[in-house]
Amino acid sequence: MTFSRPFLAIVLATSSVAAFAGDEPSGMSLDGVENHEAVIPPQCYTRTEERFNPCFTCHQSYEDEKRPNYMRDAKLQAEYDFSDFAMTNRWSNLFRDRSDEVAAISDEEILEYITEDNYSALAGRLESMGWDGFIPDLDDLHLAGGAFDEHGFARDGSGWVAFNYKPLPSTFWPTNGSTDDVLLRLPEHFRQASECSGEGGYSVDAYRANLAILEAAIKDLPEITSLPVDENAVCADLDGDGERTVVTRIQRPDHYVGDASEVAVASMLYPEGTQFLHTVRYVGVTEDGQITPTPRMKEVRYMKKLAFHDRDELREIYEGSEEGHDEGHDDGDHEEEHGDGDHGHELDADTLPGFADTGHGLTNDFGWLVLGFIEDKQGELRPQTKEEQLFCMGCHSTIGATIDQTFAFPRKVTGADGWGYLDLKGMKDAPNVGEVDGEILTYFKRVGGGSEFRNNPEMQARWFTDDAEVDRDKVEAADVHTLITPSPERALRLNKAYRVIVEEQSFIHGRDATVVPPENVIEKVDASEPPLPEEHQYNWDIRLDWSQVDRSSER
Repeated sequence: MTFSRPFLAIVLATSSVAAFAGDEPSGMSLDGVENHEAVIPPQCYTRTEERFNPCFTCHQSYEDEKRPNYMRDAKLQAEYDFSDFAMTNRWSNLFRDRSDEVAAISDEEILEYITEDNYSALAGRLESMGWDGFIPDLDDLHLAGGAFDEHGFARDGSGWVAFNYKPLPSTFWPTNGSTDDVLLRLPEHFRQASECSGEGGYSVDAYRANLAILEAAIKDLPEITSLPVDENAVCADLDGDGERTVVTRIQRPDHYVGDASEVAVASMLYPEGTQFLHTVRYVGVTEDGQITPTPRMKEVRYMKKLAFHDRDELREIYEGSEEGHDEGHDDGDHEEEHGDGDHGHELDADTLPGFADTGHGLTNDFGWLVLGFIEDKQGELRPQTKEEQLFCMGCHSTIGATIDQTFAFPRKVTGADGWGYLDLKGMKDAPNVGEVDGEILTYFKRVGGGSEFRNNPEMQARWFTDDAEVDRDKVEAADVHTLITPSPERALRLNKAYRVIVEEQSFIHGRDATVVPPENVIEKVDASEPPLPEEHQYNWDIRLDWSQVDRSSER
């Protein structure tokens, strides 16, 4: 199935961005889309040289009927199934040399910039402009871990919960330009147990239990460890021992508990109303050279599941998209819109899936709303334009590796140990489900470098031999923090490069914090190039097998 490569029919709506920011983003009108294939990320234009394969972390085909992702797009590891339009790489920022602009920014200037708080004022600014979409409602998020207690629960009582997970290879590794975190919030009735207790209001026991049940469902586990839960508070025997006590292990039930007891537990699917908040930040550098998240945010991303679709409904949605995609193909050759044609398939909006633009986020056929805020020229956060949001929507709608269109939560440190703000120090390189070697070690071997573009010389020097072979012993001896964080010098350099993009407001041309153009990026796809050989195509599971690592060293 190949609907990860379509043109998208955008249902246009009036944008509120103009009322929010005085600077119109570069190269587009607020009501239009310049890059009709913005759902294809820059990494899809990696030069593989018939052996390097970073594509496996996104494009997978699963025959397991338990998995509700029926995209089955593993063939895209091997070939570029692009429209004619997409045969030309539209991410032109990848081909920019920013050396002079970066050199003009001092270390002191960028350090001052990234330690400023641009989050706290966002809610008030949105309210003052009459924004009717989601308004970030978590206090003190600029403090990163300081906004949460030891178990990851927001100190402000907003219901947001932080969890510890291993960042997806490799764009989200700090060594490649950004730190981040991901937060989860279940609907209010998942946080209450009024029918059991006879009292309304928040129930920590109900919330802890339902979070554990959700994790077991998403990872398809029969049971899971949890933070302590008083079974009497939720009127349920969660561990199946026939008694009601305080428990730390839960057998996955058929329904959630507390006031959500009528909601069925669906394997690998989130319940309606689930929300995620994802902050993308600069790479912080402390006075003693430690790498940390920054108060300043590059982006604040938000997802909410507006509608629940069961497995059968999802299958029909995927199959309908596949039929539309196939109808859009033609056996003949087509001229590219802006060139002389490279034998992609015809770009046809009528037969391909569309995202609806609500004016405060895009929605997809799978029930999810996706919304983003990004820096304006002055560094204040503003709502993203439609085209800027397509950059996120593609990955959260059109690839086969995700679980219910999400990445981070399926990668959470399993069970009670994984509730708490992101902490990579001491975390071991757990293998993916079904594998033995650590995920990062495996990625290095399959990709041949520390980024999709193999353009991270620091990673090459640290973890590869002079013969370009992975230094297995060295990699296996390191924790995840050591493996994927940059030196202070590299961190500052990448921060400066991204600051240049912010000043240009050129996000629709690419957000990668590159100083010089990566060598292994294709500018124009050659359809005659042979596909990636089968021996370099891989089956892969986004979930991690934490049972294979020593948990005592994870936190």
